[in-house]
Amino acid sequence: MKRMTLAAVMMLGALSLGPLSPEPSGASSLSLQDLQKTLPEIKREFRGVWVATVDNIDFPSKRTLSTNEQKAELIRIFNVCKAMNLNAVIFQIRPSADALYNSKLEPWSAYLTGTQGEAPNPYYDPLAFAVEEAHKRGIELHCWFNPYRATHPAQKSPNAKSHVSNSNPSAVRKYGTYEWMDPANPFVQKRSLDVMLDVVKRYDIDGVHIDDYFYPYPITDESKKKVPFPDSDLYSAYKSKGGSLGLNDWRRKNVDDFIEKLYKGIKSTKRWVKFGISPFGIYRPGYPEGIKAGIDQYDELYADALKWFEKGWCDYYTPQLYWPIAQTPQSYPKLYDWWLKQNKSNRHLWPGNYTGRTNPKDGNWQAQEVIDQIAITRKGTDDSGNIHFSMKAFLNNYNGIFDALKTGPYKEPALVPESRWLGDKKPERPVYGVSVDLPDGGPDKLRIVVKSDRYGQKTEDMFAYSVGTSRVNGVSWTPWDTFGTKELIVSGKGLGKPTHVAVRAISKTGVASDPFIVELK
Repeated sequence: MKRMTLAAVMMLGALSLGPLSPEPSGASSLSLQDLQKTLPEIKREFRGVWVATVDNIDFPSKRTLSTNEQKAELIRIFNVCKAMNLNAVIFQIRPSADALYNSKLEPWSAYLTGTQGEAPNPYYDPLAFAVEEAHKRGIELHCWFNPYRATHPAQKSPNAKSHVSNSNPSAVRKYGTYEWMDPANPFVQKRSLDVMLDVVKRYDIDGVHIDDYFYPYPITDESKKKVPFPDSDLYSAYKSKGGSLGLNDWRRKNVDDFIEKLYKGIKSTKRWVKFGISPFGIYRPGYPEGIKAGIDQYDELYADALKWFEKGWCDYYTPQLYWPIAQTPQSYPKLYDWWLKQNKSNRHLWPGNYTGRTNPKDGNWQAQEVIDQIAITRKGTDDSGNIHFSMKAFLNNYNGIFDALKTGPYKEPALVPESRWLGDKKPERPVYGVSVDLPDGGPDKLRIVVKSDRYGQKTEDMFAYSVGTSRVNGVSWTPWDTFGTKELIVSGKGLGKPTHVAVRAISKTGVASDPFIVELK
């Protein structure tokens, strides 16, 4: 590795407002103001992917992997995300009242080691490791929790002594092949809230995320009749105390109360941590007109998804629009447009896409279907985004979906849209010392090492840097990209080394600072 020194590093934006000093050849004569005018606009779009751990869907691929093998899988996940310009990972850390992190409240997940309650050996904390690896690459890490599911049949191993089904069995209901924590039980509400806020307090995460599992999806008996959820004892107790709500309204209120408490709890703990909800994609059959569904989440999951969106009890909403564009009874564009019109609190609307349907064994969608769905989303707002289920589709490149997105709609990087209601303060302009060397790989690559930390910023206020480079004296710039580390390697791909580097600080709510421009001579 050959070390280079800079003939000069002209730091603009903090010190100099005059023209740049001349270079030996091809010198720039642009002033700071003129250079700033040449900088590209910051492209904004939320590009997320769910990383599911239940039944080892995405991670870890097996319950027998060693610690190093699990770490290698997580690194590959984040490398693939960065390669295709995704900027957020929704990481499932509580599949069934268990934990893929070091928790004092719930046992280690069986999906890590095959045995619930058993920590990885040699020890590591998958969530802490995932946060670190995501942030190195300028990728947000959102924690995905299931608030009520207690046991999934895919678990296989028995529940640990510390699992809620053993420590508080009265809070758990058997329902078909699942065990479910009763949403009406005050202990359950407190336990789930405590679990989520514990993670918010202890880890540098960027979001909390819940999906469509509230009261369980209904099951039927041998005669095809729906089996009622076994909560008659708690409902009778409610009625005996003078409660006047009907059963369905009472169940919905239980879930409403939890959603509201969770949103307010997150904001009082760390205001900048985003809260996302991913409900079933259809509010109710007939909303909008002509839309049909096999389930009515309002009356069967007791989820008033529209109410939460209208009330603003979230920072982003991700209705699972898991149907193809041409499927009229569940039309992707018609449903997206309907949800867009319900956004009374002006929250982000980033729908979920069933990108895993590109698997030839699970729908065999062509990649163009997903590309067209992204195009529909982009037409709706200037802070658009999509979340893809699930990471396996990109790791396996089903029907060329990785290649299609990387060379198509995700060809250029994008920053996560701003969430100014969580904090709109513009970060201070970063002022960095810079050293440069040539890494292995030839003269078209340049390593830029930031010598000082996030200058002038409180760590809790900062998420990443945004970096752009110019190879023709400020006339043409690469798109802004985000990096959470102090070291960045840029490649000219035959165009030569950069002449200028521009750096912005990005706050945890997505607000960008003014640029700081460095001339490399």
